[in-house]
Amino acid sequence: MRKKRNYKRTYSPDAVYGSITLARFINYIMEAGKKSVAESVVYGAMDILKEKTKKEPLEVFEKALENVTPQQELQSRRVGGANYQIPVDVRPERKFVLASRWIIAVARGKTGKPMSEKLAEELLAAYNNEGEAVKKKQDVHRMAEANRAFAHFVRR
Repeated sequence: MRKKRNYKRTYSPDAVYGSITLARFINYIMEAGKKSVAESVVYGAMDILKEKTKKEPLEVFEKALENVTPQQELQSRRVGGANYQIPVDVRPERKFVLASRWIIAVARGKTGKPMSEKLAEELLAAYNNEGEAVKKKQDVHRMAEANRAFAHFVRR
């Protein structure tokens, strides 16, 4: 039986900055369908970024995402009764998803502050190429590099 075809989605840009990536990021932040709460968190974080960096917050956000975006990841593959971790290049659609997921997970993991402050801190750290999300990316790259010997098992 064939798989259902996966159609490309079209996203509408967000209201304040007119950015499609920011609109998608807001959707990832959203929990239980509460978009207005997610928007207030993200826009609050953007205001904090503008205050701290004195730069355009959308540029800071995009640079932070770029710094967290992985180039390679590991994929499990069963070969002859053994599981191997095979390094593969990350598809362009998946890069944004992984970067967003890592930034949000780190922000949610912190305690003691409002979410917008935690998100702003993590975005600022990622903008400066530091922080937990960037560390996660480096760990993934390090693992991919260590398992490069198994690259010949990649699916064709």
